[in-house]
Amino acid sequence: MDPELEAFLPMFPVSDLSDPVAARAKLAGVIASVPPPDTSELEVEDHLVPADPPVPVRVYRPPHARGAVVWLHGGGFVMGDVHTEHPWAARLADSSGETVISVGYRLAPEHPFPAAFDDAYAVLAWAAQNADQLGIDPGRIAVGGHSAGGGIAAAVALRARDEQRLPVCFQLLNQPALDDRQESWSARTFTDTPWWNRAKSTAAWAHYLGGAPASPYAAPARAADLTGLPPAYIATAELCPNRDEDIAYALRLLQANVPVELHQWSGTFHGSHALISAEISQRQNAELAGALRRALAG
Repeated sequence: MDPELEAFLPMFPVSDLSDPVAARAKLAGVIASVPPPDTSELEVEDHLVPADPPVPVRVYRPPHARGAVVWLHGGGFVMGDVHTEHPWAARLADSSGETVISVGYRLAPEHPFPAAFDDAYAVLAWAAQNADQLGIDPGRIAVGGHSAGGGIAAAVALRARDEQRLPVCFQLLNQPALDDRQESWSARTFTDTPWWNRAKSTAAWAHYLGGAPASPYAAPARAADLTGLPPAYIATAELCPNRDEDIAYALRLLQANVPVELHQWSGTFHGSHALISAEISQRQNAELAGALRRALAG
């Protein structure tokens, strides 16, 4: 592990997902200790996207932004909202110079698949339909997210390709949760890694699927055909259960003639990019912002 990251380990609460309500409270407590982002250069607006039920979003618009990313927070499908994602969404918008539409999707287990997936897709449709009001080019809309949110973003890209109704120009996937089967070496082996491990991943997928079989829209690694998907940036952490499924997905995209930039961050663990004072975390976040900026520059 990167020595600088190791020094932060005591700040991560010991928790599991057996009690989602308690896990959400612990996550909110951790986020409350994070220094607030500087939003002085951003227009920040809260909206309710018309859907059943309406989906809360927080829009971060930098000056002169031309594109946007529909951004899905992490949290194992059971934690997080636009408030806990605020530090990262604001920094992504500020660093990339592009609009970030942070989605407060419904959480499992109260709302299993396809609730979060449907919410994310509804926000993508809303962004495309309201591009003029949002000040964005409808041809420069990306999807992206951390962890569970990255998996939902990849699934939204699959649906957009299948329906050929909504344009998605790019996928920004940071340590995405893509495969419920957990058969990779990293998924089987990382049982005691910081913050995220096999037991938590197993619980997260159980909550999200609610006992139903997984479809490719729930677990994108199950998709048989990846041709025609938008270009992707995929970041993985060395000590992350999702690592190998993410690398395998990147390779399959490449074999399907989809342009991919893959960055494997050595010495990092799942979610360590959130430690914004660590040098390697600053590099991770700068790369995410840079990848989004390049993709939406046209």
